[in-house]
Amino acid sequence: MLRFEHIGMKYKTLTGYTEALIDVNFDINDGEFVTVLGPSGCGKSTFLFIGTGLTQPTSGKVLLDGKEITKPVKEVGFVFQDHLLLEWRTVLNNIMIQGEFRNLDKNITKVKAMELIRQVGLEGFENKYPWELSGGMQQRVSICRALVHEPQLLMMDEPYGALDALTREQMRVDLEKMWMQKKNTILFVTHDIDEAILLADKVVILTPRPGRVKEIVPVDLPRPRNMAVKESGEFLALRKRITEIFTEMGILNED
Repeated sequence: MLRFEHIGMKYKTLTGYTEALIDVNFDINDGEFVTVLGPSGCGKSTFLFIGTGLTQPTSGKVLLDGKEITKPVKEVGFVFQDHLLLEWRTVLNNIMIQGEFRNLDKNITKVKAMELIRQVGLEGFENKYPWELSGGMQQRVSICRALVHEPQLLMMDEPYGALDALTREQMRVDLEKMWMQKKNTILFVTHDIDEAILLADKVVILTPRPGRVKEIVPVDLPRPRNMAVKESGEFLALRKRITEIFTEMGILNED
């Protein structure tokens, strides 16, 4: 579905150029859940913007269903690190803003929004404002907003990074459940090894800047993946392998 071919990205700075990505190559299949794992500053977020057409790479190209992306892709949903909700709009109206931007039927959009609200456990909060919600609830709203127009591709940029451990785990479980129902394609950026394994069909590991693909690790664990999966030999082996990769790159130091 999505192919990255020899992607490179350089930014102009006051002292010259900073190379964020170099020769990135890999494919994402239709309906696949792919996580991108790497250290801070390796170009993970830049990578998502390139994949949606919001940023043009300085070299290489991205293909969506065989066609090169040269402008922003409307079929994509995007969930940012911050929820970016409009404080003067209710939960329901924040979600429905996607329909307004895309000139979708208001009644149909509302039905879809209410169903998403139910799926993420926010029933009864439709008329609340963002400042009345917890961080986890705000991020649930942002996910609903990204899904209400039923995008074929969902990009998620470390959406759970600011959440506490328990909320983060529940959000992961909820996201996996929604993905198993919809089977859309998801590209999820994270810096958490456990999260990357638990969510993914495969984990793409990037090197420190300039980011390039160090290794792609397939994940063949049964779904749904509850907390017990983390105690399995298969999970521990995957975690050990990925930890060793980061140790070899000098990102983790076991001394």
